[in-house]
Amino acid sequence: MSTSTALWTLFSTILIGLAYFAALAFAGGLAWRLTGYLRTPMPWPITQTPAPTSDAGAAVRVAGDVLIFPALFKADKALWAGAWIFHAALFTILTRHLRYFTYPVPGISLALSPVALWAGYIFGLACLYLFWRRLALPRTLYLSGLPDYFALVLLGLIAGTGILMKYWAHVYLVDVKAFTLGLLTLRPIAPPEHPLFLVHFLLVLALMLYFPFSKLLHAGGIFFSPTRNQPYEVQKRGKRYVGIRY
Repeated sequence: MSTSTALWTLFSTILIGLAYFAALAFAGGLAWRLTGYLRTPMPWPITQTPAPTSDAGAAVRVAGDVLIFPALFKADKALWAGAWIFHAALFTILTRHLRYFTYPVPGISLALSPVALWAGYIFGLACLYLFWRRLALPRTLYLSGLPDYFALVLLGLIAGTGILMKYWAHVYLVDVKAFTLGLLTLRPIAPPEHPLFLVHFLLVLALMLYFPFSKLLHAGGIFFSPTRNQPYEVQKRGKRYVGIRY
C-alpha cells in the first residue's frame, strides 16, 4: 500500500468516525437540552398577552411564531424580512438535500429542485445581510457576541461551498449519495475524493456539533416557551395568593 493510499484510508476512517460522533452529539445534545426545557417547572401562568384562551389557540400562536415571526415583524420590519427570507431559503435547501439521504427521493425534494439555485444564493445573501446588521447598527453591535458571528459565518461558508460544488467544482453525485447512505445504514464507505466536498462536509459536521449548545437551538426551544405556548387562564390570573405570615 502506497503512502498516499494509507493516508487517505486513515483520513476516511477519521472522517467517518467524526461523522458518527457529530450525529450522536447532535441527537444527544438536542434531547438533553429539550428535556431540560420540558422538565423546567412552570408553577405560574406567565403567558405573554394578548393571548388565546385555549390550548388550541396557543398551539396556533406557536405555529404562527414558527412560520411568520409576527413579534419580530412588529418590532423590526427590516430584520423580519431578512430573517424570514433566511429561514425560508434554509428550509428549501434542507428539503432539497433529502435527495442525498433517501431512496426513493421524496416528491417535495424533486419539486424544489428548480428553485434550488435561487435558494442557495438567497440564503448566502441573507447571511451577509444579517451579519452586516450586527456590525452596522449600534444596538445590535452592542448585543452581539462571538457566537452570533460564528454561527452566521459557519452557515455562510456551508452555503458558499455548496454553491461552488453545484456550479463550479462539480462533485459526482452518485459518490456523494453512496457515501451518505452508507453512513445512514451503518455500512460506511470512503467519501468522495473531492476537496470542496470534504470541506463542505466538515463544516456541516461542525454545525451539528455546535447546534445543540448554541443560540441556534431556538429552532426547538420556541415550542417550550411558556410565554407563548400557554393559554391565558383567567381563573388562575384572577386568583389571589396570600403570603404566609411569620
